[in-house]
Amino acid sequence: MTRIEKVLYTGKTHTTGGRDGFARSSDGELDIKLSPPGSSKHGTNPEQLFAAGWSACFIGALGRAAATQGFRLPADTAIAAEVDLGMTGDAFHLQARLNISLPGMDPDQARTLIDAAHQICPYSKATRGNIAVELRLA
Repeated sequence: MTRIEKVLYTGKTHTTGGRDGFARSSDGELDIKLSPPGSSKHGTNPEQLFAAGWSACFIGALGRAAATQGFRLPADTAIAAEVDLGMTGDAFHLQARLNISLPGMDPDQARTLIDAAHQICPYSKATRGNIAVELRLA
């Protein structure tokens, strides 16, 4: 396990009620109602939050990888992230797909960039070997 030598940021939240509760960040910028996935109740769920966080971080990793390779990302780079909550036997599991759009890039160059970003992104590192992940060039 890798230990952080220098902490750059700590995200802090307070959550009550689990999947039927509320979550608020320490700075008040995040203040949301939670609801179980697939329910008709108002609110978001942990899988959506994870998808949003991972895709935002992955775009940052793409930018860093592109700079290392000597070019800029397309301005309209986007990721449609999908995080599944499911069961295997009686155990809960996650799996994910990142559908990465790099408009105008050569597909081979885009694939190289995606692979490099997957090595940089902390969310990718956290999930590697723990959940099934597909990185798709959209």
